[in-house]
Amino acid sequence: MNRRVERGASGGTRRAIVAVALLTVLGIIATFVAGPIRDWWVPPWQPLPQTPFDWSPRIELLAGDGHRGAHDGAAGAVRFDEPWGLVRGRDGSLFVVDGGEANRIRRIVADGTVSTFAGSTEGFVDGVGSAAKFHTPSSVAADVFGNLYVADTGNHAIRKVWPQGEVTTLAGTGIAGFRDGDGAQAQFRAPMGVAVDLFGRVFVADTWNDRIRMIDRDGRVRTIAGGDAPGFVDGAGDVVRFDTPTSLTLDGDGNVWIADIGNRALRRIDGEGTTHTHALPAGTRPLAVAATRDGHLYVADLSPGRILQLRPDGEARMLTGERTTQWFARPSALWVEPDGNLLVADAAGHRLHRIVVHDGASPMPADDDAVGPAPERALPDTGQRWPLAPQDGWHEVVGTMGEVRGNFRGESRSHLHNGLDIRGDVGSTVLSIANAKVATPLAAWSFGGQAEGLAIDELSYVHMRVGRTPQGRNLDPSRFQLVPGDDGRPARVRIPRGTRFKVGDALGTINAQAHVHLIVGPNGYQHNAIRLGYRNYVDTVPPRIDRVFLLDAHDLPKTHRENGRVLVPRSGGAQIVVDAWDQVDGNLPRRRLGLHKVGYQILAADGAALPGYGEPRIGIDFSRMPAHPGAVKVAYAANSGITVHGAARTRFLYVASNVVRADEMAVMHWQPGELPAGDYIIRAYAEDASGNVAIGARDLQVTLVDAWPPSLPDGTTATQ
Repeated sequence: MNRRVERGASGGTRRAIVAVALLTVLGIIATFVAGPIRDWWVPPWQPLPQTPFDWSPRIELLAGDGHRGAHDGAAGAVRFDEPWGLVRGRDGSLFVVDGGEANRIRRIVADGTVSTFAGSTEGFVDGVGSAAKFHTPSSVAADVFGNLYVADTGNHAIRKVWPQGEVTTLAGTGIAGFRDGDGAQAQFRAPMGVAVDLFGRVFVADTWNDRIRMIDRDGRVRTIAGGDAPGFVDGAGDVVRFDTPTSLTLDGDGNVWIADIGNRALRRIDGEGTTHTHALPAGTRPLAVAATRDGHLYVADLSPGRILQLRPDGEARMLTGERTTQWFARPSALWVEPDGNLLVADAAGHRLHRIVVHDGASPMPADDDAVGPAPERALPDTGQRWPLAPQDGWHEVVGTMGEVRGNFRGESRSHLHNGLDIRGDVGSTVLSIANAKVATPLAAWSFGGQAEGLAIDELSYVHMRVGRTPQGRNLDPSRFQLVPGDDGRPARVRIPRGTRFKVGDALGTINAQAHVHLIVGPNGYQHNAIRLGYRNYVDTVPPRIDRVFLLDAHDLPKTHRENGRVLVPRSGGAQIVVDAWDQVDGNLPRRRLGLHKVGYQILAADGAALPGYGEPRIGIDFSRMPAHPGAVKVAYAANSGITVHGAARTRFLYVASNVVRADEMAVMHWQPGELPAGDYIIRAYAEDASGNVAIGARDLQVTLVDAWPPSLPDGTTATQ
């Protein structure tokens, strides 16, 4: 890297710099024993361990119980609020940057004990241990002397934490801006990424300035790549354009690798100072990147939270994330251990994990350890407020979690609805329902589209003009950055990580969808937003079951009847479909909502429950959003949704015999052959999120028969 940084120097100057650098490295080696230095410098005569590319990973829990907090103690009981950065220190300790409301640097020693190393409440104060204060810190790096360097995002500064826990400000004034020069006068804008090389130079991903900066050993700050606005251009110097770079790492050849999340790209600055783009699988939004000694890279994908591995030749594989049970909530930091294992900080999962290289000598355990936030975690404190004025009034609920939704291409079962819809007039101001701050670097999305939205910590607000009035004026320039397009008109909105919003703050205005879509939790771990509670919201109306019917394994209806009962062959399976819907108090009579839970019982002809069916078997449960995108066609039968253009109501045809709940998804046909031939009742069960149990045509009378097709009175046979 010194070639790039000093390429304008004379030959004599270069030789002097190289000599000083070599003396520095030799001094380091002389100062420390081989053990601590081996993670930083490998002699050229020592072969590098080869990183496998076809290894079988297993996810193990390292620390954290999946609940938010800042509790120290044993690894299994400790709590993190937002673990964002990871680095292994010179003494072998693992240091964790805990952002969110923790604003601390945590330390994990060899026995797994977690303690607070520096930081306390939010602020911008130098000092020792808990006297120091950070504001939404993100990444962390360590030098060979044991000093830590922290990207203090909310303070627009780079902080240095000395081995004894003293915190000082290396560069930045605490005020957002852009200025090179002496560290005390230099300015950053919400920097998120930091790395340090063997010579003590600190590299910074200056995220909302869209630049890569470097702090020399003398404390001076310079820009090494990036220009005045976000963009996507390779090259050198200020010709280069990045878009919200979040993380960076140094490889063994001195290249700087950058997770350029806004461009969905992996970028590299080589030793000559030239920026290159390296391909990633389509759709990847790189949030964090880490390099191995032999040229492999690991990339954390923002959502769904997968981890990718890239070989030096560019070939990529999905290391974890093929199954939804492996999705991290927001993998924000990666650290490669000397033994090849990979550490992951899952910021929105409030946990640390280890991805273990399986050696093949012992059987691979069947299941990974728990991933993501704890299912029973506390939800945000919203005080039962509504996202519209009056916040303590009543508003009509027009959509609930799990409802079937179509698309504009004619598919009526395109996806499941992942939140709560609250009706509002077009142009009405959307209001914050909790005190919280922005966590993700891509907090706003779909500018100008119907699904435009904003995420503030665990809450997302959708179907609005983010940060804008109906006329397009900026509601608050100090928070919302309107980025112009090529025509000079606003093309997107950016909100820096660490930006705070208070209850009642304006977030935007309702677009043509005429409602606010409220989501609780990160992708893959979204809870039913009705659990937040809303003032003056009342639901005493029981859901209504219109009919229960059967389909065979090929989705053909079983319609043949005898004596008013549906004849069902004991051979083969059947799908139990429940046509049902819900309402809440005060809604318009035409408004149909989806259900919360659906199941069934098999009863004897006299209504007595059969063994194993004393309680309904609940196969569909929308307490938490199903993670798998194919769940919609498992939960709902064909002809569900709004099947005719312009139709006023949605049809909810639930396949009650299937399983769709959280991470579980399975097609589970009812097996009539498990029962003797005879008469039975299939009783559908359904309830809404308030616990009201469904009424209506919930029973289907059936007769199980051995002979099929059944005989008709004229001696012929019937077919379905």
